[in-house]
Amino acid sequence: MPTLQLKLAGPLDEALPAVLAEELTRLSTEQLGKRQDVTAVMVEILPQGRWFIGGRPNTQPTAWLEISITAGTNTEMQKAAFVEAAHATLRRHLAEGQGWSEASYVIVRELPATDWGYAGRTQRARQQARDVASVL
Repeated sequence: MPTLQLKLAGPLDEALPAVLAEELTRLSTEQLGKRQDVTAVMVEILPQGRWFIGGRPNTQPTAWLEISITAGTNTEMQKAAFVEAAHATLRRHLAEGQGWSEASYVIVRELPATDWGYAGRTQRARQQARDVASVL
């Protein structure tokens, strides 16, 4: 049940958020083994003059992506593969044939299973229910 928060800056096509949401959802499934049906993607487009790099207004396409996942559910290699693939996807869509800010980030945030969930149940509660069911 990952959540992805994507912030973008630069001239953007109106259809781009939906395209990126679809591609990032696919990547979270392929690279991290996450369930597509409970993957949420939020996209925020920052107006010009609201993103600064080195204390100066940013003038190039730029992205900041953070994915939150349950701690311990993915290996270091899986997370690295996701970071690489997500960065390449963002760069391809935002900066094809033009400049790209190196200060574009992909962040994997791991949260304890006790600290988040969906549909009113923590991830830990879901793990415990699976453990009980496997014993029965």
